[in-house]
Amino acid sequence: MFRFQSTCTRILLLLGLALLAPAAQAARTILVFGDSLSAGYGIRQDAAWPALLSQRLRARQLDYNVVNASISGETSSGGRSRLDAALEKHAPHIVIIALGANDGLRGLPIATLRDNLTAMTSRAQQRKARVLIVGQRLPPNYGAYALQFHEAFADVARARKVALVDFLLDGIAEQPQLFQADNLHPTAAAQPRLLDNVWRGLEPLLK
Repeated sequence: MFRFQSTCTRILLLLGLALLAPAAQAARTILVFGDSLSAGYGIRQDAAWPALLSQRLRARQLDYNVVNASISGETSSGGRSRLDAALEKHAPHIVIIALGANDGLRGLPIATLRDNLTAMTSRAQQRKARVLIVGQRLPPNYGAYALQFHEAFADVARARKVALVDFLLDGIAEQPQLFQADNLHPTAAAQPRLLDNVWRGLEPLLK
């Protein structure tokens, strides 16, 4: 009888450990929260930079999965309105906020952009997530607005003490052959460079 009880106890212990193992080994989540530049507009989804990020993380044996919640045409106001649901659903360890380009192209108020970026960053931080803000630039013909627009990203990152990528399209914006026919959206060939730009800000947050 004693031997039978001892064997049963060991079996139950092993079953308990087996049930606990998946939770202990569950990958952490990186939430990409952007617009068409991150949604892979006009190209295959598996060629967009968030998909390439997943591949890089696996290749480097980093225990993260990537959720791309980017929507083409999204503004910072639209992102702000849906962020809470995304945070609740995915419980991300890292949030990449890559919104604002459509605000700039539409000439929306800089104060609104800054307020939305601040609110989204704050909400992610309240959920204990690390935040990376991805900055954007506008063409020089936007005048003083272009400078204020670009500075808004750095202002929020500095105020909230989070990581910043200065410009998602760094090294790409001046190469028209890397854009689709609309001259707004990068081609599949440009996606590795987009990933490299994001990676510089993201890699320190993975440690």
